[in-house]
Amino acid sequence: MLTRREGACLTVTINRPDKANSLTTEMLTALRDIFRTAASDDGLRVVLITGAGERVFCAGADLNTLYDVQNGPDPWDEMAAALRAVPVLTVAAINGPCIGGGLTLALGCDIRVCVPEARFSYPVLKNKVLPGQYDVDTLTALAGTGRSAAILLGGAAVSAEDAAAWGLADRMVSRDALEETCRSLCATALAAEGAHLKTLKSMLKGGSS
Repeated sequence: MLTRREGACLTVTINRPDKANSLTTEMLTALRDIFRTAASDDGLRVVLITGAGERVFCAGADLNTLYDVQNGPDPWDEMAAALRAVPVLTVAAINGPCIGGGLTLALGCDIRVCVPEARFSYPVLKNKVLPGQYDVDTLTALAGTGRSAAILLGGAAVSAEDAAAWGLADRMVSRDALEETCRSLCATALAAEGAHLKTLKSMLKGGSS
């Protein structure tokens, strides 16, 4: 994982482009720790998540480690919970396909911006795993029950155009405009007073943050 702090913005880059930015157990633990640290950083206003390279945002779990027996809490659950607990603005800059656990990351963010080359899928039946309940609830809230069933039960891959039309992605922009669009969306939060920003996000989340 790569992290870069610029003022009140923390950029987190999934840095495994040779493996489609798939996530190992160790990377999940690293992400969890990054998000937990971010949650307690009073100087932070934005966390931006993206993938290294131009081929893929995140292909989800590394299939070589997906079925490893875990002792203790599930690392996916811990990572996702830590992301959702970040009390400031979280943005997914989806620079390519967003698959499985990559969609977990995207759904855990407040805003999702994608490029036209992105596609969204969650092959849980194919991989014989279950998604987190939060993912199912959020996906259904954004895309509707029928479309969510097509993704989860039917194995459908959703184009960037459809994702933007359904609300699964908040913006679709050209690859050249991705960084600038994300910066523009973050500008108000970056200039905000911390307590005010955190209270407003908690209100948006129904007081659960």
